[in-house]
Amino acid sequence: MQLLFVFLFSYLLFPQPNSEKILWTEGKKLTWEDFRGKPLPNARFAASTNTGIHFKYSYTMEDEGVRVEYSVESFFNPQESWYIPEKVSQTVLNHEQTHFDISELHARILRKRMDSKKFTKNVKTEIETIYIQVETERKVMQKKFDAETEHSLDIEKEIEWEKQIANKLAEYESWK
Repeated sequence: MQLLFVFLFSYLLFPQPNSEKILWTEGKKLTWEDFRGKPLPNARFAASTNTGIHFKYSYTMEDEGVRVEYSVESFFNPQESWYIPEKVSQTVLNHEQTHFDISELHARILRKRMDSKKFTKNVKTEIETIYIQVETERKVMQKKFDAETEHSLDIEKEIEWEKQIANKLAEYESWK
């Protein structure tokens, strides 16, 4: 007996309006023109980046086991990302790019965990658990990045984080 299920996680768990998304691409860096949102009144920061992970999957229950197919993409949402022109610099733009890179890192981590998992008849719960764990880790890392760099004000920490994330992306190169 064969059953087929398809899920779109980012849309089911976190509904978003139909809007343009920029997918993470090797070698492509964000520019200020990509930030099309309106700054928040009385914003405490010079810029804000909205990134995340789209995840969809399908699975088939077959006599010989469970077959899972999936797609993972990290994205930047231009309409929800903004900056205050008189307060930004290249350092701030690099900081915002690192937020995007952190989302790409977690997209790769999700792919690796999906690839290494031997799914059972509880496939839906197993996939949801993996996704929620990775998404939680992504959010924690984003907050830690902002805290340790003081939102790009601590240049030394900023450079450390940029190198750390670049190294992690290289470590997970096989899952891009």
